[in-house]
Amino acid sequence: MERRNILASGIVIAVIVCVAALSFHFASAPPVQTLKVFHAGSLAVPLEEAEKQFETLHPNVDVQRESMGSIAAIRQVTDVGKRGEVVASADYTLIPNMMYPEYADWVVRFATNDLVLAYNPEKSKYADEITPENWYEILRRDGVIFAFSSPNLDPCGYRAVMVLQLAELYYDDEKIFDDLILDNTAITIREEEDGTYLITTPEDLKPNTAKVSIRPKSVELVALVEAGGLDYAFEYRSVAVQHNLSYVDLPAEIDLGNVAHEDFYNKVKLQNAKGETITASTIIYGITVPKNAPNPEFGLEFVKFVIGDAGQKIIEDTGQTPIAPAVGSGELPEELKDVVITEVNK
Repeated sequence: MERRNILASGIVIAVIVCVAALSFHFASAPPVQTLKVFHAGSLAVPLEEAEKQFETLHPNVDVQRESMGSIAAIRQVTDVGKRGEVVASADYTLIPNMMYPEYADWVVRFATNDLVLAYNPEKSKYADEITPENWYEILRRDGVIFAFSSPNLDPCGYRAVMVLQLAELYYDDEKIFDDLILDNTAITIREEEDGTYLITTPEDLKPNTAKVSIRPKSVELVALVEAGGLDYAFEYRSVAVQHNLSYVDLPAEIDLGNVAHEDFYNKVKLQNAKGETITASTIIYGITVPKNAPNPEFGLEFVKFVIGDAGQKIIEDTGQTPIAPAVGSGELPEELKDVVITEVNK
């Protein structure tokens, strides 16, 4: 009996010691901090990998991402009233244009991209005929459905519409925009006195769904192309690569991917439903930490990771070209000044 009592007492003491040790561990472990990232849909794949690697380096940080069109992502902070540590846009100019000076005062440019026409070689109509020389003729054909994202919410959307006007100028075919956009949506265009073109996109785009499909963000079109629900979609090259889609490589003069053609890109502008005017330009991604970020120090650490060696490798491996070193402008935090090229008044 005495031996049993001793054994029972030993078990009780062991349990008490284990509970005390566990209590001490959880009491001493640092609390998990949330890092909220609002970002462009086209960054979903690279930032998913960045999230995994960043959380491995920072076990006490939980990265929570919200993927949407860049304009919608920025409006989560400026209009909806949400607070987050990082905003990453597929058009870096949206950050100063929409967030300065109240919600941000700096931006870092960290990657480029270009526009392609994605398709399914097994299900898209005339997939065996389409080339960089005749793609717009294929889109004109009866029964062909093409798509782009909303120009009011997503840079890929307004860039797609701009590319169609640039195509008119490049191919010297003044009916491309008319046949594909004017005849199938409520989007309008006019030529300005200086020879540039201003596209206007109303709130209700009224797409002729027998010819054109418009979704809030470009990555939503991927599944439709894969399933054969539509024939062609304007996408970023990186998105097409990430999802193993075939694509037409558009000429550099119109794909918005080559700074050497910036002057030609600038011939087209677009005014969205909110009255904001955007000039066609080389596709450059931007990232910032909002002024009202709950944990700005973690936001800066995440930015440094994305623009650092590990982040650049992720971006390159997922079909984009990193800007190395990254280029910063505005009131850059001291923590970034040694890792970016500082550009004044940009």
